[in-house]
Amino acid sequence: MDFVGDCGQCAGLCCVALSRSRSGGFGADAPAGSPCHHLRPDNMCEIHERLRDDGWPACTVFDCFGAGQQVTQVTFGGNAAWRQEHATAQVIFDAFGVMRHLMEMLRLLTEAHELAHGELLEVITDLLVQLQGAVAGDATQLAAVDVAVLRGRVGPVLAAVSEQHRSPAPRSKRFKPRAQLFGADLHGKDLSGYSLRSALLLAANLRGATLDRTDLLGADLRDADLSDADLSGAIFLTQQQVSAAKGNRRTQLPGGLRAPEHWD
Repeated sequence: MDFVGDCGQCAGLCCVALSRSRSGGFGADAPAGSPCHHLRPDNMCEIHERLRDDGWPACTVFDCFGAGQQVTQVTFGGNAAWRQEHATAQVIFDAFGVMRHLMEMLRLLTEAHELAHGELLEVITDLLVQLQGAVAGDATQLAAVDVAVLRGRVGPVLAAVSEQHRSPAPRSKRFKPRAQLFGADLHGKDLSGYSLRSALLLAANLRGATLDRTDLLGADLRDADLSDADLSGAIFLTQQQVSAAKGNRRTQLPGGLRAPEHWD
């Protein structure tokens, strides 16, 4: 399954189903359900090539994990016609919201399956089967999904895989889950093996740092400088986190992630 958004296979759902705000990096404020004024009739963006220059940097960061094309092509069989069928528009938008959660969990569990061994593999396999069934369902089945319950099951499994994969993990009072590292100078630092889950690394200097087996699940990397850093062995890192950071063509990323176009 592809966890990268494919706008050509989507009905422009992220440009209409979600709310947008100037403070969040969008060029205009708009409530959920209101189409972006740059969304063309063919559901493509008319300023895609100059989003950052025109004041829409958040659009270059957002990642739906492939939920857009899954809802458009699978849930609604290629006919997610929210423009023409106003009565079902909210059903489509709600399905997209649920699907994005499911695809994110599926993406993380797929990575966990590659890292885990022993009994954890069986638990992950069972969860993967459940999630794969959920994303293949119709709109009614999606509406019945309890995302909070699923996250409550997936979260501890990902944490257990992280502990297993990083063992023996270094201990630190500074480098830990939810660490406050806003603007920290970590230039050239070896952060291998640490859990930086949900850490605040906003605008941190990570130039030339090494993050091998570093758990970055949910870490805030907005404007963090990853230039020349080695994140090839980092775990639970997503494209959205990478796209929110700064870097260059020498930044090493895990397989499946790409250097954003706005990097030097």
